[in-house]
Amino acid sequence: MHEMSLCEDVLQILEDNAKSQGYDRVKTVWLEIGALSCVELEAMRFCFDAVMRDTLADQARLEIIEVPGEAWCIQCSKTVPAKQRFDACPECGSYQLQVTGGDEMKIKELEVE
Repeated sequence: MHEMSLCEDVLQILEDNAKSQGYDRVKTVWLEIGALSCVELEAMRFCFDAVMRDTLADQARLEIIEVPGEAWCIQCSKTVPAKQRFDACPECGSYQLQVTGGDEMKIKELEVE
């Protein structure tokens, strides 16, 4: 379950930013998670609560903003929605798709004290 290590990375970022920006507690974390990022959202929620326990983000609320997948079809030269990797182009049926969005995960916003 790589979600645990992702949450540990998020905690490290929160701790580093707390030192540089001078906050003591994180109340809410907004994460943008792309549909093609291979992150299981429910596992992420579970791991977030476990990893944040007894830290500056203990009891913090996790808000997940789901980002849809997007790809460029080489065959028909269109940007198309992508629900999962290796799907066919919904316009022409080609499998020559290059992912252009929805494969990322990033901290979008924090609510801190």
